[in-house]
Amino acid sequence: MKLQDFVVNDALIPSLESTERDEVIAELVDSLIAAGAATKSLRNDLIKEIVSREVKGSTGFGKGVAVPHVKHEKIKKMAATIGVSQKGVDFNALDKEPVYSIVLLLSPKDKPDEHLQAMENIFSNLQKDTFRRFLRQATSTKDISELLEEADAQQLSS
Repeated sequence: MKLQDFVVNDALIPSLESTERDEVIAELVDSLIAAGAATKSLRNDLIKEIVSREVKGSTGFGKGVAVPHVKHEKIKKMAATIGVSQKGVDFNALDKEPVYSIVLLLSPKDKPDEHLQAMENIFSNLQKDTFRRFLRQATSTKDISELLEEADAQQLSS
């Protein structure tokens, strides 16, 4: 599974406006809704479930990145977006540092294997210093898209 299989290019946000965790989550969910990856009627429920997941345990795993995610019965096709914050967001990350790159993933509840594959792919890329650095420096959706293409190409060649 490639990043481009589930990351929705039309939902990418190279410059997040929000600076608070819950507002960032709402902004990313809204971008997926605007891109047609989820229905507007699910908005509040998705935000509530993702924030609830964050309260139980932060998805900010350190090194400036967070991966908020939810499995939902009304999501039919896995979809993700990426937001980049210039100021940093307090995600209560494990290293207590601000988060600058956020990958938000929506998955169908009835496809746990697909969800795990996507999470593995996201995390394997976010483990790489160069990927994180280029993602944080991205200033356009084109920058992010090209980074995803390169990451997918590297994955295929390894």
